[in-house]
Amino acid sequence: MRFLVVNVNTTESMTAAIGAAARAVAAPGTEIVALTPFVGAESVEGNVESYLAAIAVLDRVLAYDGPYDAVIQAGFGEHGREGLQELLDVPVVDITEAAAQLAMLLGHRYSVVTTLDRTVPLIEDRLLLAGLMSRCASVRASGLSVLELEESPERTVQVIAAQARRAVQEDRAEVIVLGCGGMAGLAEAVHDATGGAPVVEGVTAAVKLAESLVSLGLSTSKMRTYAPARPKRIRHWPLHQHLR
Repeated sequence: MRFLVVNVNTTESMTAAIGAAARAVAAPGTEIVALTPFVGAESVEGNVESYLAAIAVLDRVLAYDGPYDAVIQAGFGEHGREGLQELLDVPVVDITEAAAQLAMLLGHRYSVVTTLDRTVPLIEDRLLLAGLMSRCASVRASGLSVLELEESPERTVQVIAAQARRAVQEDRAEVIVLGCGGMAGLAEAVHDATGGAPVVEGVTAAVKLAESLVSLGLSTSKMRTYAPARPKRIRHWPLHQHLR
């Protein structure tokens, strides 16, 4: 299998970290190709940046020259998964939905710990749209920006772990979901800080779900909602063909 794991922002170091997390759990024979969009913001923390990222991820996938078996959209709470599903014949897995789906197999209610407070409504909307919100105890903001996650790893662990403990103690969460692609690698520390709550990270969850779908020969239904787009002229699309 070959999976395209597409970062939603343009920070190459974060793409590298996401790719490393995906490879760490991939089965033997699963190749991970980590991609960075050609255009977009260095971090995605609001609606404008999220909508830009949706277009940029579509464009980056179209630019990839080679076969692949699945696409993983590595942005938490971001727009665009539906467009990829309409565009592609292979399975598309969004890390937000992958993490929540697995969390619900592990406990009655889960909480998401994310970055800035302004991203909380985006995550809540994505979970609601996917039918996953009813089992969500809370979405907690750490107050850290996406880029700050890389600047001080020790502080990042402390802040995320503190919110995870509060989710367990105050919100009665039984499972913690790490609500940012940039949090890959924090699961063990957060697990220990909560006294043993299962911790689900979206990139790794998405890889294992994608492997299952491909192994079972399953992909997106094209019966109605995600049927191929009607052919028509679209100006200056794909973007990468006009950026030279």
